[in-house]
Amino acid sequence: MHKDVLVIDDNPDIRFLICNILKEQNFDVRSAANFDQAVLEINKKLPDLAVIDIKLDKADKDGIDLLKLIISKNKLTPVIMISGHATVQIAVEAIRLGAYEFIEKPFSTEKILNYVNRALENASLKKEKDFIENKLFHSFELIGKSSSIIKIKKIIEKLSTSESRILISGPTGSGKELVARKIHKNSGRSKQPFVILNAALLKEKTYEKELFGEEFEDGNVSFGALERANKGTLLIDEVSEIPFETQANVLRVLIDQKFKRLNGSKYINVNIRLISSTSKNLNELVEIEKFREDLFHRLNVVPIELTSLSSRTEDIPLLIKYFKEKLSEINGVHEPKIDIKNDNLYTYSWPGNVRELRNLVERVTILSANESKENINKLLDDILSSTKSLENDQSLIEKSFSSPLKEAREHFEKEYLTTQLKKNHGNISKTADFIGMERSALHRKLKSLGIKGIN
Repeated sequence: MHKDVLVIDDNPDIRFLICNILKEQNFDVRSAANFDQAVLEINKKLPDLAVIDIKLDKADKDGIDLLKLIISKNKLTPVIMISGHATVQIAVEAIRLGAYEFIEKPFSTEKILNYVNRALENASLKKEKDFIENKLFHSFELIGKSSSIIKIKKIIEKLSTSESRILISGPTGSGKELVARKIHKNSGRSKQPFVILNAALLKEKTYEKELFGEEFEDGNVSFGALERANKGTLLIDEVSEIPFETQANVLRVLIDQKFKRLNGSKYINVNIRLISSTSKNLNELVEIEKFREDLFHRLNVVPIELTSLSSRTEDIPLLIKYFKEKLSEINGVHEPKIDIKNDNLYTYSWPGNVRELRNLVERVTILSANESKENINKLLDDILSSTKSLENDQSLIEKSFSSPLKEAREHFEKEYLTTQLKKNHGNISKTADFIGMERSALHRKLKSLGIKGIN
């Protein structure tokens, strides 16, 4: 299947030249001569790649605005910006906003083809990575033989023919999103969108925009989670974090099945299945008037409660086996020989639950390549023992669980980036490419987090 490339330039000679170069290489090529034509073509069908001139026919709109439009629709779509008179600042801004490359006019046939092919190859690799990671972490497999997991599997099976709203509660890392995805996959909406709104990650003033979308004076529209999930399933993760005032608007949508975008005048009808999840006790929040009682009852039609991993330790061997297979596949290494009879696996409290176990298996998988079984289990013991020593320090536990979101996020970013750097042997370029981040931005992030070179 040929790749679809959209060429946008108001200079007919340049536009004709680029289109011919690409057509000779068997690309399917579309073109646009001005800003409005370009918007029509983008909205008609998002291209596999776009080549955009910075300066176009409109004084108040240029190629940067088209770049933003494409990235907002799909951040993985590669965009090559071209210009004959752009400043360094504009070029830097284009790259910062997500452009794959910036090329100055005039350019050779070889140069434009080289960038186009590299951009498409890079996009293909990122899509493949996303697919593999999605397959790994959202594979819809609920692993376990404990009574609590068997009970949840039965509930999910019964819900396959139901449209009921569901409230999934459980500690952090216990698999709430996985259960929600499983419910969606088994439902009649499985071929429709599954959209996640993580209420814990939103700023206080952006909840309504993220839920309902927004209309702008220039006619552009930002679609909210409700609209994107239409005909499918919307998961509101950590629903307890939605501000009390916004909860009333959510309740109104559940009652009326319609809403208005911010600054909008028309009602938009929606047909969604709502699943909510929480790591907090909503009953307690209702009692202290931090959560609306009427909304709680609307959400809590079918409650599902996930238990901690430490309360179902019989599932640990099955989970290790599952994660070993998946993580060795994605990292391209042999499965580590983890001794599932190791006492530390069952006496450790697992405050991060299944997610923490998965992270542990990933760490062992990466660090123990080609190591003996004895060395692997020594590594496992060292990791669990060091974690236990922190766990036994009560002041550290309290500090960890009472950290503001910003500190918790920084801690996660530091752990994640350190692991990715180790996987790529300290190579900044490979790490930046793998995580989908610009090299310069990664350098700044590492510096801000105090991460030094990895040996």
